[in-house]
Amino acid sequence: MGRCQAIFLLIFLFCFIALGCTSKSSSRSHSLTIAGSTSVQPFAEKLAEIYIELNPREVVNVQGGGSTAGIKACREKAAQIGTSSRDLHPEEKDLKKIIIAWDGIAIIVHPQNPIKEITPKQLQGIFSGKIRFWSELGGAKKPIFFVTREEGSGTRDAFESLVMKKMEISNEALVEDSNGAVREIVGHNPFSIGYISFGIVNHQVKALSVNSTPPSLTTIKKREYQLTRPFLFVINEPATPQADRFIQFVLSKEGQHILEKEGLVGIL
Repeated sequence: MGRCQAIFLLIFLFCFIALGCTSKSSSRSHSLTIAGSTSVQPFAEKLAEIYIELNPREVVNVQGGGSTAGIKACREKAAQIGTSSRDLHPEEKDLKKIIIAWDGIAIIVHPQNPIKEITPKQLQGIFSGKIRFWSELGGAKKPIFFVTREEGSGTRDAFESLVMKKMEISNEALVEDSNGAVREIVGHNPFSIGYISFGIVNHQVKALSVNSTPPSLTTIKKREYQLTRPFLFVINEPATPQADRFIQFVLSKEGQHILEKEGLVGIL
C-alpha cells in the first residue's frame, strides 16, 4: 500500500469514527427515560408511541416500578421524568409536580356480583378484615376475597388516603404489583373485590358506585366521584430539554386528547 493510500485510509477511518460518535451522541441527546406508576405507565407508553411517530429522532423509554420508585428514580436522576398516581409526600416536594390528567380509583367486582354500590365505610370494613361475607352487604353468603396493591404503589397510597384513613389494610388481603393483575384476579373470581385505575376498567370487571355516584369521565371531571386523584409527572428543575419537549406535548391539546381517548380526564 502506497503512502498516499495509507493517508487516505486513515482520514476515511477518522471521519467514519467521528461520524459514528456524533450519531451516538445525537441519539443520546434525544433520549428520555420515564419511570414510575404502573397506573400511569400504559398512558405514558401510548403518548410516547405517538410522540416518537411525530418526532422520529426522539427516543423515549417508559418503565414501571411504582410511584415511589419513579419519584426516587427522578430524584436520583436515573429518570428525567418520574410518574406518580399519588400526590407528593412532604419530603418529596423538592421535585416539581405537573398534573397531566385526573383519574378515579374504581372499586371493582366480578360482573356477576349483584352488588352495585358501596360506601367508604363498607370498604374500610372489607379491607380491614372486619366485614368478611358478601351477605353483610346484601349479597351471597360467601366469603369476601379482597385484593390490594403492594406497598409503594401510588394507587394503594391514594386508596389508603381516600378510603382507609387511619385504618390499616388487613394482612389477609392478596397483594398484587399492578392494576392489571388486580383486574385479572377480580375478573376470574365472582366473590372478589379490588381497586384499580378507572382508565383501565374493561368488560372483565364491574365498577361500583361509591356513595351512590358511579365513576365516569363526567363525575371525575366535576370531582363528584369521591375517589378522584391526579396523575403526575415529576421532574428536577430545570427540566432537561428532552423532558421539556415531551411534557409540552403531553400538555398540548393533542396530548390531552390522547389521554381522554384512553379513558382519563384531561386538564384542559
